[in-house]
Amino acid sequence: MDPPAFASLAHVRIILLPVGNIRRSTFDQWASEVRSIESIPLGDIPAESKDERARFMPSPLASGHVHLSYQSHPPAAAHNALALFRPSDFPLGLVGIASCSHADSLPTIQASFKSAVKDMSLHKAAFPVSQNCFVFEEHDANLDLGDKFPGLVVIPSMMANKHVHISTLLAGLCSHILGDFATVMQSLESPLGNEYLNASLFPSLPSASEMPRSLDPEIPQRDSLPPLPSYNSQPDLSTNGSARSKTPAASKRMSTGPGLVPSRTASLPTTPVTAKKRPNLLGAASSHGRLFKVLADLFLLAGRHADSQIWYSEAIALFKGSPHDTSWHAAALEGLATIPVIEAWSSGSATANGADEKEPWQDIVDKLTQATALYHKSTPNSEHERTYPLLAYLYSQSVIRHTSLLFAVWSAKGWGPHAFGKLIQPGTTPYLPSSTASSSTDHNGVTITVVNGRTKASYAELERLTTITGITRTQIATTLSQVHGPWLLHLAARERIGILQTVAGMFGALGYLRKEAYILRELLGSIMDLIVCGREESGGARPNGAGLGIRGAPVGNASTTAGTVGVRENPRLEGNESMLRIIKHICRVHGVDIESVKLVDIGAIAATSNGDAADDAEEEDLDDSPQDPFGWPELQIGIIREAIAVAEALPDYPSVAQFSLSSLKSLHPVMSHSDQVHLYHTATRALTTAIRRGDRRTVEYWAGKPIVSIEVLSLPLIRLPIEKPLSLLAKANDQSGVDTILTGVKDPFLYNPRKVASGQTQSILVQNERFEVVMTLRNPFVFDLQLESLALSTSGVRIESEAMPITIPANTYHPVTMTGKAAEPGTLTIRGCVVQAPGGLPREYILPLSTEEEEETRSRRRSAIESEVGRAKYAGLESRPWKRMSKRDSKQVSKKQPLRFLECKVVPEQPLLRIRRTSLTHAAVMLYNGETSTIRLTLENVSSLTIDFVRITFDDSTIAPAQQILAEGELSVFETYETEYDLIHRPVFTWDAGREASRVDPGEKASVAVKCFGKVGCTSGAIHVSYAYINRHHETLKEKPPDVFHTRQLSYPVVVTVYHMLECHSMDISPYSRITAFASTTEEDDDSPAGKARRALFDVEDVADWCLFSVDVRNTYGSPFEVTFERRMHNHRAMTTAHMTTTVLVPPGSTTRIVLPIRKILLTEEQTSKPIPTLSDRQFVVVKSNLSSAEEKAQRELFWYREELFKTVQGRWRETGGMRSGELSLRQQRMTQPMLEALRTETARVQMSLVRYEDEVAMPVDVDPSGSKYLPPPNEFVYMRTKVTNLAPAELVLVANLALEPAQHTIYQGVLTGIPMGRLAPGESYETELPVAFLSRGRFDVSAEIRALNVSDTTSPVGRGDLRAVVEADFS
Repeated sequence: MDPPAFASLAHVRIILLPVGNIRRSTFDQWASEVRSIESIPLGDIPAESKDERARFMPSPLASGHVHLSYQSHPPAAAHNALALFRPSDFPLGLVGIASCSHADSLPTIQASFKSAVKDMSLHKAAFPVSQNCFVFEEHDANLDLGDKFPGLVVIPSMMANKHVHISTLLAGLCSHILGDFATVMQSLESPLGNEYLNASLFPSLPSASEMPRSLDPEIPQRDSLPPLPSYNSQPDLSTNGSARSKTPAASKRMSTGPGLVPSRTASLPTTPVTAKKRPNLLGAASSHGRLFKVLADLFLLAGRHADSQIWYSEAIALFKGSPHDTSWHAAALEGLATIPVIEAWSSGSATANGADEKEPWQDIVDKLTQATALYHKSTPNSEHERTYPLLAYLYSQSVIRHTSLLFAVWSAKGWGPHAFGKLIQPGTTPYLPSSTASSSTDHNGVTITVVNGRTKASYAELERLTTITGITRTQIATTLSQVHGPWLLHLAARERIGILQTVAGMFGALGYLRKEAYILRELLGSIMDLIVCGREESGGARPNGAGLGIRGAPVGNASTTAGTVGVRENPRLEGNESMLRIIKHICRVHGVDIESVKLVDIGAIAATSNGDAADDAEEEDLDDSPQDPFGWPELQIGIIREAIAVAEALPDYPSVAQFSLSSLKSLHPVMSHSDQVHLYHTATRALTTAIRRGDRRTVEYWAGKPIVSIEVLSLPLIRLPIEKPLSLLAKANDQSGVDTILTGVKDPFLYNPRKVASGQTQSILVQNERFEVVMTLRNPFVFDLQLESLALSTSGVRIESEAMPITIPANTYHPVTMTGKAAEPGTLTIRGCVVQAPGGLPREYILPLSTEEEEETRSRRRSAIESEVGRAKYAGLESRPWKRMSKRDSKQVSKKQPLRFLECKVVPEQPLLRIRRTSLTHAAVMLYNGETSTIRLTLENVSSLTIDFVRITFDDSTIAPAQQILAEGELSVFETYETEYDLIHRPVFTWDAGREASRVDPGEKASVAVKCFGKVGCTSGAIHVSYAYINRHHETLKEKPPDVFHTRQLSYPVVVTVYHMLECHSMDISPYSRITAFASTTEEDDDSPAGKARRALFDVEDVADWCLFSVDVRNTYGSPFEVTFERRMHNHRAMTTAHMTTTVLVPPGSTTRIVLPIRKILLTEEQTSKPIPTLSDRQFVVVKSNLSSAEEKAQRELFWYREELFKTVQGRWRETGGMRSGELSLRQQRMTQPMLEALRTETARVQMSLVRYEDEVAMPVDVDPSGSKYLPPPNEFVYMRTKVTNLAPAELVLVANLALEPAQHTIYQGVLTGIPMGRLAPGESYETELPVAFLSRGRFDVSAEIRALNVSDTTSPVGRGDLRAVVEADFS
């Protein structure tokens, strides 16, 4: 529907009619060629030869044009009453367009043309319609009409410039039209015709055959009276034929600007003219104002503007005194306002005005304002139902003509040729000022103004037009708003649609999109009434029971025995797209994007790629960011309901689903519970109906990004493969203690930053084995969200995974577990998920991994968006969400980084082992402290792969606390060694890898023996069997063997109960004295085995080479135990090892001391100077003790001699009367410095004795029976002999220091200190004698200290000796 032009009153309307079987494309081609001719110069119009038809003909040298407009349909029949009132609204000519390639088709074309003209009922029009048919020749048909086919004009295909020829033909058609004007005026100028003209508000003139004859016999019998003089178009109103003075064409312009309300004073003569009727021509009771107005209209159409202006002025002068001709008065003002515009267009330049004069268009505005007011107050005297719609139509057209004048001047930046062109021939898009909104008209004739970001003018540009022209947008909108009112309801549907379309287009072009949307809603309602009614009428009557439009199907209880075929009519889709475009534009203006859920053609799915999934990931990630509210939710929801109702009425069920789901997606935070449920069910029903009807369109997934997190569940420990390098296999046999292959290589550093940096590791999956993925889905709606399909989105290796339907509860986060199976080894990338709603299309949603930098960047963006919310203000529609997003400061074009996804490593297929049976009952073992038991496990290979690698590792409850203490680093070096020794050398579980089978074939069994050692504090443990298939078969020789292999671990937990029954404490080492040797010889009478064993134990060669080891053993258990300590002494001279044992029965609750003689030990300085070792590979820890060098040296000596002592003495126990036995540990005992002195062999051995000389023969002094005390006589000199032997491996320079106690009762000869011993070689001895006399009774102690002068430490003695003398003789 073309919009009305401002100068439509001067347009001669011509109907273009397709004739015959012409193709649509051909018709459009030639119709556009005809439409391009918009005006015909008056000089090109041929003149009629007859005087009666030459009345409206232009003179040969006349300037001006006849303006043409083309239409495809005749006006509505209801408007026939306006034929005389407004002849420019009716077709005055008809051009048929035909195409012919054969001469035989010409009769058919002529018949078709006549039939088409007859069907249009143009013969009933008030004005004759000139007819012509243009036959365009095809393929050089060389058609020759001759005189056989009148009314047909052939346009040869060989004609080069068809445009000129068509223009000539149209000029001839215009000549016929102007000649017909004279015929009509002859009828109207008669008294009877004038009576018809003044009979009603909108009169109609019957045809000439129906016109009654005049009853006046004096008047000749003729169809019409003689016409007014055609040579002088000025009317002769006086009886004597004197001419009335001509009114000036235009009065003085007002100086008021365009922004003021124009006055109602028109530029017409101020003095009324009293017209005298001609009695021989006009009726006595009829006014001639309407006749003058019709005559002026015809002159305007004929391009004779001067004559038209004169007759308009005369008509207006007569209408001012007639209250019943206000509508005719208004129409005359409109015609008079049109003439200046046409004349300005013809001249091609605007009229220059002084600075103090008013705008050139102000007079036109005044006339149009007065015309609008006259139309508004027009009241019909009769035929209200027929007249009111016409008055409403004329009033609306007047307002639109007024507005189009202002709009054209405003958009053209002033009064000029551009504005004239818009006013004369606006074209199909008249409401497009430069750089403003964009409009489009589809094939259904619906024009829609869409303001988009590229073509929309800014506020500054629109206001610039106001500054240039002085016409404000508000002024234009105020004038246009007058057209909207209840009078629109009187209009027919076609006229109402045209007016609303024009009003909406103007509002949109002015930038008032909300007003445009308001008018478009009314326009949509009017169009939908016609569409629905028209489709129901064309579809015919339907039975009440058939709800799907199926004809032929039985309804109700109709019998189905007869064969019937159900037929459903194809829906008519003409105009659906236009209606949906309108409703989408309305919703977007109100801030509702009802296209946020896209409609997709199912046939184009295969060509669609998922390449945009990564681009959408960043945008969808910010969906939860806060948004400023826009619009009124109540209004938005109401508009959505209208949109859904429109789509349902068309019907367009995919669009119903799209609108419902899009509104749910965008507005669910402000929707009520019932609205959300209603829209969801509406969309579900619409999709079901669309699928049932075979519609190939459907919606994409709409519920937003459902996936929140994704996690690959770790495989069970029994199935989890552990990657190991093949290089560890070569080191497996060299490892002592804990096997590093099974426990993993321990990091020697307590803190390794490289391990922290590589915190994320790949999940490991196994080929042809099921794995589980847990996805957390979100449902933000108040209803349960049903998903028809949920599947994994992966890349890399091929997997086998089945999609599953799922229902997500309302307003919850719902975890879903999905399973899959990798079909080949490699890298599996889990991108996200593929979801599909019922009736919709599947869509992939990815969930990339984020680094710390990306998370920080995303956090900064969220913070920037939150800070911008409410801070920046946007004007009008710029505050819509998508507009704000495009103008945000936080929207930065950042370089896209490649996305990273969750990756899993799929290893080759692995064997599987299980524990078939064990030797334990309920997996529990009970032991005594130090006892060792054997646990047997039977393993079975339940896979189809061979197991060629088996290793066993262990864990128990004592390891973790010890490792924690070691990790804290608060222990001393000695305590650290003891803790590590207990972990490594005294483990709870051990096994002999060399004696066990390392290959298990498929389906075979193997037994494993594990020893369990009883350790106090152990409550539980676990046996871990690690196995693998290493020597795999390679399919090709070129295949490179892998550098790693994978092991699986099978764990068997064991409950351990350890009873603590024997305790060792109070360990001591003392010198082996002569008293001890004497005590052992006193038991010679004891012939029992125990006595013999005791004598053999204490029978030593040299008392000086031995010391006594003693320890207390306490039995805290309820049963007696036999405790045995074994002495293992290695004789370096004889290269033998002597084993001596002592066994003691320890009753329950008692403590027994065990004494065992051991040979003294001498370690070299190199051995004792070694630091206390660390048994583990831990990072070096700085010693925290503050010991001096001497104290540290003493500590090391104590450590190394203690270790040597535990190698010599070992204890064990056996249950009395039973078979259970075990080890008795001494590791809890500590060694002191005196114990060290007793255990260590001295460097220089000192032997002291008392002798006396008789006849120069040395005789030993008497000793007591035990041999520990000498019995010298009193007051008699005896000789104290001191023998020093060098036991060191090097030479020593020795001196001796003697001491006598009590010294005051002794007399000696010589010195006691600094006695030189000389340089002694290893094993060499030196003796010295000192005379001494004891002067009293009692006990005398003599001691000797030997010091070496050629060692670093000369202050420490290298040997000590003592002697005790008891003087008991009587001094009488």
